[in-house]
Amino acid sequence: MLISYLAVLIIIGFVSLLGIGALVASYVMQPRNPYREKLAPWECGMEPIGEANRGKFRIHFFIIAILFIVFDVETLFLFPWAAILNDKSLSLFVFVEMIIFVAVLALGLVYAWVKGALDWI
Repeated sequence: MLISYLAVLIIIGFVSLLGIGALVASYVMQPRNPYREKLAPWECGMEPIGEANRGKFRIHFFIIAILFIVFDVETLFLFPWAAILNDKSLSLFVFVEMIIFVAVLALGLVYAWVKGALDWI
């Protein structure tokens, strides 16, 4: 019975050796020639002025971005649901399941709205 997994083990071993080989080859063949100009920070051909943290973003921007990604990805689950809804044997179960899913998403959106995460300042 384990002989049927031999091909999978061979592929896993080959891929592992290939990955390790690529890492070793890149380490061995990389040029090592550090000098002052090469190690200096680069900003469009100009010498850097000021400190690196001068352009801070507010955390609110990232919260909006994360909420957008979460709700955008969650809406992708609606497409398979719409495709399977025509199947008469599963239609009631799938419909109730998706209503629960959309209700949980709506509660999450209401929670984010109440907490002020959607207020753009």
